[in-house]
Amino acid sequence: MNAKELRQKSAAELREELLNLRREQFNLRMAQATGQSAKPDQFTKVRRNVARLKTVMAEIGRADKAKGAVK
Repeated sequence: MNAKELRQKSAAELREELLNLRREQFNLRMAQATGQSAKPDQFTKVRRNVARLKTVMAEIGRADKAKGAVK
C-alpha cells in the first residue's frame, strides 16, 4: 500500500491497518522462531509499511493540530 492510498483513509481505518500490520509482523517473528519462515523479504515489507503508515498518521495529526491553532 502506498502513501497516496493511505492518505485517503480515515483515522480509524489507519489505526485498524496499523493493528493488522503489527499482527502480521508478530506472526512473522513467531514463524521465524519456530523455523517456518518461508519468505524472509516479508519482514522488510511489513516493517516499511508500518513506517509508512505511522508517517501518514503523524502528517494527519500535525495537519489537524494546525487547523485547531488557526481557528
